[in-house]
Amino acid sequence: MQHAVGSPLPPPHQPGHGPAAGWSPAAQHPGPHQPGSPPHQPGGAPHHQPGYLGAPPPSGPVPPAPRPPVPPPPAPQHAPVPHGTAPHGTDVTGHVPLPPGGPVAMPTVPPAAPGPDLATTTVAVLLIGPAGAGKTSVAKFWADHRRVPTAHVSLDDVREWVRSGFADPQRGWNDHSEAQYRLARRTCGFAARNFLANGISCILDDAIFPDRPVVGLGGWKRHVGPGLLPVVLLPGLEVVLERNAQRSGNRRLTDEEVARIHGRMAGWYGSGLPIIDNSQLDVPSTAKVLDDVLSRAIASPPKW
Repeated sequence: MQHAVGSPLPPPHQPGHGPAAGWSPAAQHPGPHQPGSPPHQPGGAPHHQPGYLGAPPPSGPVPPAPRPPVPPPPAPQHAPVPHGTAPHGTDVTGHVPLPPGGPVAMPTVPPAAPGPDLATTTVAVLLIGPAGAGKTSVAKFWADHRRVPTAHVSLDDVREWVRSGFADPQRGWNDHSEAQYRLARRTCGFAARNFLANGISCILDDAIFPDRPVVGLGGWKRHVGPGLLPVVLLPGLEVVLERNAQRSGNRRLTDEEVARIHGRMAGWYGSGLPIIDNSQLDVPSTAKVLDDVLSRAIASPPKW
């Protein structure tokens, strides 16, 4: 037999017994009257809704089922909040435009200015020196202690991005090792130009031989720009040998290789580039001397 659509069937009530197992007392004692449901009968007598078992069939037409509630209209859409203007406590992300990196020009100093304030000037620095000269340590310290954003990019770190097929020059200089050196220099140059275009200074370090300017210094100038400031870090041979002995992995060279590289680096004397002999200087002192050298280089750029 079909019944009119209504509430689910309640459990059968046995005289003299409490509520059926698994059913809450609320099932036996309906709450306040809900719209669309029959009113509660006074006197506590249960009201038999149409469709319940044991209830007489409805004498008149079945009332229509209540309409489902109409959902509220959608909230109005607001224009996106510009970056950096979100209310406190909100998290807003969006596209941050990045200027493309172009060739870096030499920093200019106004004629009336007493001199450049290197601590607040965006510069591109190339730190040159043999293995064991302390280039990486000085570059990191110098970048860490500037008052403006500064990035450090090490050529050796970028070279070691190649994991399979890494061409180590210690096992022989060949087309593969030279190609990976060139690729690493170009990658570092692209990174430096992007940092500088977005207001972040950059210091790079590389062991460049003065007798190979085309693949060394000239390559850096092409990749970064004419505003690159090269500085040579060249301590004595004994100091370089001692520092190299503290290295490990493929960063450590043989004494013969270190002596050969150091001898070739001596060609930077007379090149016109500023040279720092940090044989008797610690890292903070060398970074301080580097600041002085760069201030003079900005005021009077070296010819290279």
